[in-house]
Amino acid sequence: MDPALINFKVLYVLTQLCGLTMIVLVGTWIGQHFGGLGGSSNPKLEFNWHPLFMTIGFIYLYGNSILIYRGFRTTRKKTLKLTHAGIHIAAFILTVIALKTVFDSHNLASPPIPNMYSLHSWLGLSAVIVFSLQYVAGFVAFLAPGVRENYRIALMPLHIYFGLFGFVLAIASALMGLTEKAIFAVTNPPYSSLPTAGVLANVIGVLYVVFGALVVYLATEPAYKRKPIPEDTALLNSSSVNE
Repeated sequence: MDPALINFKVLYVLTQLCGLTMIVLVGTWIGQHFGGLGGSSNPKLEFNWHPLFMTIGFIYLYGNSILIYRGFRTTRKKTLKLTHAGIHIAAFILTVIALKTVFDSHNLASPPIPNMYSLHSWLGLSAVIVFSLQYVAGFVAFLAPGVRENYRIALMPLHIYFGLFGFVLAIASALMGLTEKAIFAVTNPPYSSLPTAGVLANVIGVLYVVFGALVVYLATEPAYKRKPIPEDTALLNSSSVNE
């Protein structure tokens, strides 16, 4: 077996373990230190869906959608395209729910809390917009019929760049949001004294960074690039004939 492929598999498993641990710790953080989850009748508890769903959808699923081609390299490219798009849809749905919960938690609070004033909210919404535009452009270019192959080849570098840019932006926004939540909500004892809730927040932030770094590395290292399989060539030739 190719040594590079062995290294990839080890790092890929490590990435998954890091991502799943990150999700479990976020659930533990909001469950043990912030009262768990709730609905609109309790805005503070409704807010807790925001970090949980953003972590699952906008970080873990987003990262895995980026890695799907390299992680499942022996699968037909058409199947990978559909899976890539499907994971993005799941991530988008969770992100929309997460945004609704945070706006609800602000608007339904007494007194209401202002929206969209922090750098976290600005970068977070920017990341969502990049993600959404990237999805629409990718769907039209790579899944919709009738687009010539030379156009797809020309668009691919932009698709890859903005996919990674949106992911890194999501990680940066999550770190800001995590710090903001810790400063405002970890008060007794205060965050500055590094209580258990503060330590857990910091550990989650470190996992965000490690997970993001592993995803970007695995997605950009040339030695880990997926090589075409015979089915891909047959599909490409069929597409060329149809065009």
